[in-house]
Amino acid sequence: MTDPVQLTADLIRCPSVTPEEGGALVLLERVLSDAGFECARADRGDVSNLYARWGKKGHARSFGFNGHTDVVPVGDEAAWTKPPFGAEVHNGVMYGRGTTDMKSGVAAFAAAAIDFVRETPPDGAIILAITGDEEGDAVDGTTALLDYMDQADERMSVCLVGEPTCPNQMGEMIKIGRRGSMTAWFTVTGVQGHSAYPHRAKNPLPAMARLMDRLASHELDQGSDHFDASTLAVVNIDTGNSATNVIPAQCTGAVNIRFNDLHSGASLSEWLQTEADAVAKAFDVAIEIKIKISGESFLTPPGPLSDLVANAVKAETGIQPELSTTGGTSDARFVKNHCPVVEFGLVGRTMHQVDECVEVAQIDQLKAIYSRILTDYFS
Repeated sequence: MTDPVQLTADLIRCPSVTPEEGGALVLLERVLSDAGFECARADRGDVSNLYARWGKKGHARSFGFNGHTDVVPVGDEAAWTKPPFGAEVHNGVMYGRGTTDMKSGVAAFAAAAIDFVRETPPDGAIILAITGDEEGDAVDGTTALLDYMDQADERMSVCLVGEPTCPNQMGEMIKIGRRGSMTAWFTVTGVQGHSAYPHRAKNPLPAMARLMDRLASHELDQGSDHFDASTLAVVNIDTGNSATNVIPAQCTGAVNIRFNDLHSGASLSEWLQTEADAVAKAFDVAIEIKIKISGESFLTPPGPLSDLVANAVKAETGIQPELSTTGGTSDARFVKNHCPVVEFGLVGRTMHQVDECVEVAQIDQLKAIYSRILTDYFS
């Protein structure tokens, strides 16, 4: 049997901080190739990506796993009580950057896939799409893998992303969608002047304050059938002005919006522009906007795929998982354009933290869940 705990430890010892490959994908390619998977690299730019398939190309039925081996920076290494790339186990807990997010998830689904095809070769294909660029800009990661699959006429029928999804207890939550995410940067330009003569200047600060207040005070919605209410957070206001006797000529600000399926990036962009135009006119200043849409909201409606995963989770944990769309973004936002996708993985309490860690027993449990999902899917 393939040991997911040992494979997790081996991956943790690969210092794959985005965008460094760190040896993690090289290790997985070797392990999967030895098990009979056909592997190909789908690298793009400075990003390393691995595609692995067991089964005939173009088979009508294929189950896909998606995940990432890149990790966020360690931060202050002196604050760690265990080596961040040591994979040390103490009292049944493994420590290291990526233990939770998400090398243990990758190890669990790789181990489950390897053992499954060895023991009961399925009538179909199993596909593993693993990127080294989820924690970064994600421009050349899973999107590059999906582009490679399109060009190679490869396809997943359904996909499970192995991100940590459980808030506190193993098995309590499956993600069936994600909110959209976008950031807008505003530059308000007026006329610089002396603070003793404000009538001779056009102060951009009151305009920025009014705009931020209008945006933050606006109720975007009250939620939808499967999503909480959309949120807007003011994340920056800055002038760079340290002089109290000068009215600055320019001020910048930014907001981040997490939105549900009642909106699109385009509709919210139009609303932001309308609000900015109204404030610019009222204060006789110029307001420029730069917008980045990181991902649109999406939903995989409850049905066969979520039932498949939920039944396996309950069988292995005794817990009926909640179907949720909470949290930030993930690479599922790209996969959803390719095939139906859900997410299930470990408890994510320590992800991105100092002394990130995972209970060793949870890694074995996660492999068992993934194994049962494969068995039930191909039965």
